[in-house]
This record gives sequence, structure tokens and C-alpha cells, in this order.
Amino acid sequence: MKNIKRYAFVLASAFFTTTAVVSCSDSFEEINTNPNNPEVALTYGIYNAANKAVTDATRNSFESARVALPWMQYSAQTAYTEEDRYQYRLTSGDALWRNLYGAASNYKQIIDINTNPQTAVAASAYGSNKNQIAASRVMLSYVFLNLADTFGDIPYYSYGNKDADFQALNVEEFLKPKFASQQKVYADIMKELQEAAAMVEVGKPVFTQGDLLFGGDAEKLVKFANSLRLRVATRVKGVVPGAEAHIASAIAGGLMTSNDDNVGVTYENNRTNPSPLFQDFLERSDFSVSKTFIDLLKGNTASFGLDPRLFKYVSKNKLSDEEIAANPDKTLKERIIDGSLSESTDLSLYIGQPYGLDQSLSTSQAEQSNFFSKHVYKQDYTEILMEYSEVEFLLSEANGWSQSNYEKGVRASMEKWGVNSADIDAFVNSLPPANAENVMTQKYVALFMQPYEAWADYRRTGYPDTSVLLLPGETGTLNVPFEGATTYMFEPLIADLTDLPTRLYYPTLIQTLNPQNYAAAATAIGGDKMSTKLIWDKN
Repeated sequence: MKNIKRYAFVLASAFFTTTAVVSCSDSFEEINTNPNNPEVALTYGIYNAANKAVTDATRNSFESARVALPWMQYSAQTAYTEEDRYQYRLTSGDALWRNLYGAASNYKQIIDINTNPQTAVAASAYGSNKNQIAASRVMLSYVFLNLADTFGDIPYYSYGNKDADFQALNVEEFLKPKFASQQKVYADIMKELQEAAAMVEVGKPVFTQGDLLFGGDAEKLVKFANSLRLRVATRVKGVVPGAEAHIASAIAGGLMTSNDDNVGVTYENNRTNPSPLFQDFLERSDFSVSKTFIDLLKGNTASFGLDPRLFKYVSKNKLSDEEIAANPDKTLKERIIDGSLSESTDLSLYIGQPYGLDQSLSTSQAEQSNFFSKHVYKQDYTEILMEYSEVEFLLSEANGWSQSNYEKGVRASMEKWGVNSADIDAFVNSLPPANAENVMTQKYVALFMQPYEAWADYRRTGYPDTSVLLLPGETGTLNVPFEGATTYMFEPLIADLTDLPTRLYYPTLIQTLNPQNYAAAATAIGGDKMSTKLIWDKN
């Protein structure tokens, strides 16, 4: 087991002083200094650790499964239903902010190593200096996109723009950084992604070894940068000047063209560094796929019919008599964990937990709830940063709701999840015509387990609409009657919310440690409330 090295850094934009601690793993976080050149850190190790920190922070059982995952009604809790009803733990928002800024600091460290004349030559042993800088700029863009999408105005850092408002990650000059406006942040993210793609030396590896994100393939980095720019530009088109030009430029620059181009963090097939939700599933059983989402996949809502991804996304909720007879002591959960649970096409075994229940109702409904599938709850699950299917849905929108791109997006998603070709053909051939509602609803299905991106799409477009999602004040159906009632009303616990939340509160400690800039940011966005809309929120 390798020694653990602690990279201490000061984050004025987070909680001022924090320490990034990486766990012991030969492949994920090999960030000890090079024994042959102790003055230069292993930059690929820092990069891998930062990437893992990003997905750990955004896909775990608190910042994801108690926030955006249930809010987008992919899931519903059988306990702590207050969080499903929008009363999230403030510590979750604090941790999301802190950990994303921690990762950003590590990406900036790689840039500093590769631009400092005293370390750049030695660092080039781990990959082209330009490619390491480009890879870090792209992931900085990814991180700051997530922060801006979640909070609004934020402290921001840019490699290529010395705007006076960009004060994050520079504690020597700015202990209490300003919050840059969303207009400036999104505009600069698009510029950074464009410049990062342009500076990549395609004939050279991104990193010479240990590149877990791109496999050393610089072309894959370019496609990721352009595809991510298409995502950002689509989000802010009509709001941030130049976004439409970035859409055209990103498409021309080369996008993801198959699932081979998907970019994500694949966890290790062990109990040391498994995926975040797998680790949580070992200890907890209170997360179910929501009845809302299962009803959509079963064809009970919308107009798509039975979606074969149901059996890839969701575990059946009962064992067969044959399974019990063969091993009566092995529970359904244990079979998910070891990957032995068989799939079933019996629709009666897929019900889901009703979403938005009062805590007093939740236990009575849980017997028919469904866990996520063994394809989700596995040690070496890949947490996707961006994938080809999303690109096709973005292209469908860019091309006036193109039927061809829409069908390609659905097909790519199904192929990624291992749906057999006959079922894919049957589903794609029966898709209703492409329009905003159908394309965005299918994009929502494909973004399963990527809830923050789905949440952004909902806020921007309003899809999936109320024919699919259960909104505040609407009536849902119980799985089993409770005290004579067969229905319930979804009542949020945040008084001014009549729809999904539009953002998270700024972290509590920022309000104390950076009060002047916090107050200015809160005023600029229209109030530090969960109902304050971001600049691109048109829903």
C-alpha cells in the first residue's frame, strides 16, 4: 500500500483552509512524489485523484442521492423523505462546494507545474505540457460548470482570462474572493474549452502513463472538450452572447461519435475504491428507484411504451421460487452486490417507491420498492462525465429537433446499457416523432444516474413535464392503501417552492467567512433562495 500524501491548499472560495486527502490506491491516487525527481509531483496521479474527487462529490449518497437524484425522481427514499421534499441537509451543499473547489485547486496545481519553468521540463516526462494543461482546463471547466449550474454566481478561476472578477484559487492575493457573474463564468467556460481543444497536441498522449480518463488518447480529450462546449453553449444560448457561435464551432471541431468516446471515472473492482453508491449500498438499503421513473419506463406515462432499459436500470423486487430454493439464505440485496441477481421481464416486479411521501407514509410503501440494478450497484461502475448519447440529443436540438439525432441518442444509450439489438430496433422504430418534449424526455431517460445534468435540463426546458414528474401540490398514487387512502399529495417542505428547486443555498460557512462578497452575490442573483432562477432558467 502506497504512502498517502496530503496536498494542503488554501481555498478562500471554499472554506479558506482545507486539506485534500487522497486514499491509498495504486491506480487512482498515485500522487506521491517521483522518487527519482522528488521536486516534481506525479501529475497524472494528481489528475486521477481530482477526477475521482469530482465524481465522489457529485455521485454519492448525500450530494447526489439525497439531492438531485430524488429531485429528478430517478429515486425516492424509504427513509429521510424530508430530503425528497426539498429540505436537503445544508451540509450536502457545503460538501459539494468544498470538494469541487478542492478538485479545482488540484487541476490548477497541474497547470502551475506545467507552466513553471522550474518544473515544466521534468513534468513533461508525464505527458506533453500543453496536453496536461489542456486536460486540466477542460476539467476546470467541468467543475465550474457544475458549481455555476448549482449555485449561480461563484468565485471563479480562469487560466486564459485575467478578468479582475476572477479571484478564486489565488489566496495569496484574494483571501476573500469576489463572486463572478454567471454571464462572465459561462462565457469564459466556453472560451476555455475552445482554447483547450485548440492547444491539444493530438499526436502526443495526454499523459504518458496512468491516464484513467482518456487512456492517453489526445483526440478523445478534444472530442470531450468540444462536446462539453456544446452542452454549455446549448444551456446558455439566447442568454450569453456568442453561445450560438460556440454551438457551430464545437460541432465543427469534432464531437463524440460513439460510445467509445464516452468519458467517465471507472472505479476499481474491489472494496478499497469501489463506486460511491456501491459503497453506500453495502451499508444502507433506503434508496429505491422511484415509482415516477418506473412508470415512465413501463410506458404508464408519456408515449414511448415499454422501455427495455427498465431491466438494466432497476432490480426486480422479489426473488423467484427457483432462486429461493437454490439458495434460501441469500437475500436479494446480496445477489445485487455479488452480481448474481437474474433479470426478469415480469412487470409486476417493478413498482418503485412513490416519490415525495410524508415520512409517516414511507415505510408502508417500501415493501414493493425496487433497488437500482446490479449494473448500477457494482464496484467498478463508471460514473459518466459526458457520453455520446447526450451529444446526439444536443445535436437533435441544434438541428431543429432532428429525428435522426434523436434516434441515435436513444440507440447509443441502450447500447451502452447492454440492451439486445432486437429490443433496441423495436423501441427505436416505434419512437414518437422528434419534438422538444419527446427528445428531452428521452434525454432524461438516458441521463439516468447523472442527475445534476438532468436537473439543469429540466430548469432550462421544463421537460420531463408534469405528465411524467410529480410536482408540488399534485396527487400521487400509493402502492398500497394507508389508513383507507389510496393517494397522497406531494407537499414540499420549502414554503416558496411550487416547482423543483432552482438552485442550492450558498454554503453556510461562506456566509460567515466571506460576508461582504456573499451578500453582494446573493443580491446580484435575486436572493440566496432555492427558488431563485439562474440566468438560463426559462422554465
